[in-house]
Amino acid sequence: MPLTISQEDLLRPGNLEFLSKQVVEGFITGLHKSPFHGFSVEFAEHRLYNTGESTKHIDWKLFARTDKLFVKRYEEETNLRCQIIIDRSSSMYYPNEGLNKIRFSIFAAASLIQLLKRQRDASGISIFADELEYHSQCKISSVHQKMLFSKLEEILNEPNKNVKSNIAANLHQMAEMLHKRSLVVIFTDMMQNMGNDDELFPALQHFKYNKHDVVLFHVEDKKTEVDFEFSNRPYLFVDSETGERMKLFPSQVKEQYLQASQDYKQQLKLKCAQYKIELIEAEVGTDFSQILMPFLVKRSKLY
Repeated sequence: MPLTISQEDLLRPGNLEFLSKQVVEGFITGLHKSPFHGFSVEFAEHRLYNTGESTKHIDWKLFARTDKLFVKRYEEETNLRCQIIIDRSSSMYYPNEGLNKIRFSIFAAASLIQLLKRQRDASGISIFADELEYHSQCKISSVHQKMLFSKLEEILNEPNKNVKSNIAANLHQMAEMLHKRSLVVIFTDMMQNMGNDDELFPALQHFKYNKHDVVLFHVEDKKTEVDFEFSNRPYLFVDSETGERMKLFPSQVKEQYLQASQDYKQQLKLKCAQYKIELIEAEVGTDFSQILMPFLVKRSKLY
């Protein structure tokens, strides 16, 4: 059930809220037409009637169609709080041309906010790089959601250059700031933590210890970061976070790179399974169902 939107639209400035709404509407339409229709977000408007409560808000028209009692839900009734955490260190702005990791992550986050809005769920965002740059509480109001979209647009227009990611310290800080049980969704390329899981997983476990559920979206550019597809000519590779430069033929290191990457991902999967953290490999592209479907499945298990 792919859901795509043109890369040209994603790269056009100033259309984040509009396009994310299109993404979610297309996704919901696809759910109704697919074997996954059981995950329909119609429940965002109603909930089952509980015996003994007031009949004031029962939807009698829906009862006539379904022979089941549903109560109309209102904005103050929220089942879930979702804190969306985005890594905006310099490596997230790779590739330098076209759709990069940060733009993909922001559109994915915006789409989640739209989906949460339809379900009367509360959303908040946290932005970090070397330090925590922004943190909002989870709220459901339209004013709050407008503020979130404005902040996400701001990030798109202000690239971070030569800024490292300090993911472990920032996750610990954010875990202390979340006072109510939440679903924590993290978008990061994990660049700081390759081979340094001793710091990352205690930070993720901090959320679990505080009764939060965690979904980790590992964002990568498939062509170059996953498959290491480069022409057989000299390249100047530049570390976007440190500025370190290295000139070489990709064929010289491809085999070692792919093996190291595979080993790291396998270790990451095992660790996430051990700590009961949902790990989703997210490829930069125009298909956002890879984000929305796992999220909706996770939500259905929690609530």
